[in-house]
Amino acid sequence: MSFELYSISPLGLGTVKFGRNQKVKYPGGDGFALPSDREIEFPLDLALECGINVLDTAPAYGASEERLGKLMGARRDKFFFITKTGEEFCNGKSEFVFTAEHTRMSVERSLKRPHTDFLDCVLVHSSRDDMNVIANTAALETLSRLKGEGKIGSFGASTDTLEAASSRSISRIV
Repeated sequence: MSFELYSISPLGLGTVKFGRNQKVKYPGGDGFALPSDREIEFPLDLALECGINVLDTAPAYGASEERLGKLMGARRDKFFFITKTGEEFCNGKSEFVFTAEHTRMSVERSLKRPHTDFLDCVLVHSSRDDMNVIANTAALETLSRLKGEGKIGSFGASTDTLEAASSRSISRIV
């Protein structure tokens, strides 16, 4: 699947609360009940009705990728699916890994969880040390290789600082 630039909505639906209910950096970020499948289907349908076709998820969002895979079904081709690599949330704690091996494993896992053969976009889920992640790790170069293999359509970085967001290091790889 491939989306034309003009067909991607300027707004997206974030899905962290579809799969993770601890240490979420939003009001009520600890201890809430995860929504039922039926409760998730409603915002998926509503997003499409409102012209929103971007879904944002990540392995760090708990069971979000798996739940989206189960619930997207025939709607998969209607969504521009963005996931991330680099951050893992295990045992109540975020861990960051930006090696080539982990990046490849993460993308392969993210293809399986939502039952898709192509990821529209993969972002490096940067730590607060985002300039170092962009300039000195293998994450972006590995994503470039995965794009060349036809597994992902586009890639970039979800950054924490303005310096990293405007970094030339990203554009040299992309």
